[in-house]
Amino acid sequence: MTSRRTTAQLIRFALVGAVNTGTYYVCYLVLLHGAGLPYVGAHVLAFLLSMVGSFFLNSRFTYRTPPTLRKFLLFPLTNVANFAITTGGVYLLVDRLGMNDTYAPLIAAAAAIPITFLVSRTIMLRPEPRTLTDAC
Repeated sequence: MTSRRTTAQLIRFALVGAVNTGTYYVCYLVLLHGAGLPYVGAHVLAFLLSMVGSFFLNSRFTYRTPPTLRKFLLFPLTNVANFAITTGGVYLLVDRLGMNDTYAPLIAAAAAIPITFLVSRTIMLRPEPRTLTDAC
């Protein structure tokens, strides 16, 4: 049962990831080409914007758990590894390997998926702490 549940969550996570990557990429391109930001600035802002949407989609669709302020505040931790991998990847691909800055974020994002799923699942499915009013 747990295996099926985890598999279903992984599939939903991948779907949310595709939507989130699309959101990120559109924001990145608008900020890069439309607003004229340098690629690192466009990457950081697009990443932050898409992270908010990712939280709500993962909460409701992937893990089927209500969004809470505690989870929202912890959710960025799920993206620390993702952010490090994608930021380092974009830098490596663009500055070190000479790849076009339009496509580099897509390749860097793919490398971060497994780690992000594991950390996200741990935070989103963690039980809420009991309060004194729960005990009464």
